[in-house]
Amino acid sequence: MMPDSFFSPPRRRTVIFVAIIGALHYVALEWLTSRASMVPLGQDHAQVVSMALIAEPPKPVPVAPPPPPPKLQPLPEPRLPAPPPPPTELPSSEAPQLAAPASDVPEGPATTEPAAVAAPVVTAPAPAVAAAPVPASAPPPPPVEQARRYKTNAPASAQFDLHVDRRDADGTKWQGVAAMAWDNRGDTYQLKLEVGLSMLITRINLLVLTSEGLIDDGSIVPVTATEKRKGRAQTATHFNRDAKAITFSATTATVPWQEGTQDKATVPFQLAAIGRADVNQLAGNIDILVGEEKEATVFRFQLVGEEELETKMGRLVTWHLRRPPKPGTYSSQLDIWLAPSMQWYPVQIRNTEANGALTTQTVTQIRVNDATGK
Repeated sequence: MMPDSFFSPPRRRTVIFVAIIGALHYVALEWLTSRASMVPLGQDHAQVVSMALIAEPPKPVPVAPPPPPPKLQPLPEPRLPAPPPPPTELPSSEAPQLAAPASDVPEGPATTEPAAVAAPVVTAPAPAVAAAPVPASAPPPPPVEQARRYKTNAPASAQFDLHVDRRDADGTKWQGVAAMAWDNRGDTYQLKLEVGLSMLITRINLLVLTSEGLIDDGSIVPVTATEKRKGRAQTATHFNRDAKAITFSATTATVPWQEGTQDKATVPFQLAAIGRADVNQLAGNIDILVGEEKEATVFRFQLVGEEELETKMGRLVTWHLRRPPKPGTYSSQLDIWLAPSMQWYPVQIRNTEANGALTTQTVTQIRVNDATGK
């Protein structure tokens, strides 16, 4: 294209028009720029801050609650010393208890050592674990009641026949016979008691007691005693004076031995020996430690008085001794009648049980082997 044609009249008008428009835009832009620069800087910032406060007010900052104070572990309770073990009860149908009576043993103030208190623990306790039950250990044997010591003079050897009357708790009555053999050999003895029913040609023994031991200074000192009841195995009681212990075949219990200890069979003859040595010893309580089938306890006899007793041997003047029931020890009553005119032999024995059953053995004949006995 040639320059002449480019600057032709129609084209010149277009170029001029475009130039004018561009100039107007430039002028307008300059004017707007100058107006914007006239706004104060501080005022503009104030408006911006004001708008920010109105548009979005500040939110309160949440305050966390203070942590709770740690819980202190409670102080452990002080462990008190274990109470003294209760007195040991030896196995028996009457549950005897070996304990000195209040009149014989002075009571002293009980002393207890203070228990140590553990330091407080503030750490969290460990989870509780169920402890397995600990088997209770066998308590030590209780103190033995000390029986009195007596002067004694054992009676001479003799054979006894006795009549037995029995009344059961339900009122049933029956009769039987008993034979008792007392053999005093001076420094040793043997004793046997058989209680049973007499049949036409035989006798059925319901109870057999035996005892053997020493005669020491006129006193009966059992060494071995046995008991055999119908339908039950025989049991034995051993009296070891050297070891000062009483043991039983029917139980593992052990009871301390003491001077004057007897068994069930020898008790009536030991009472006779006490009366023969000095009748005044029968006044007041008469205490004798007695070893039985599974136990040992102190029998306390009391003098009831002088009584006349009707027997097949005639009327006998007797001294009546009684062992009444002793709460917590034995529940039966034992009565023994001694005949002073016949070496203080036992001529009647009666046992009254707690349920009311009554057994009475009364002498029908006595054959003395030593006529020189006092």
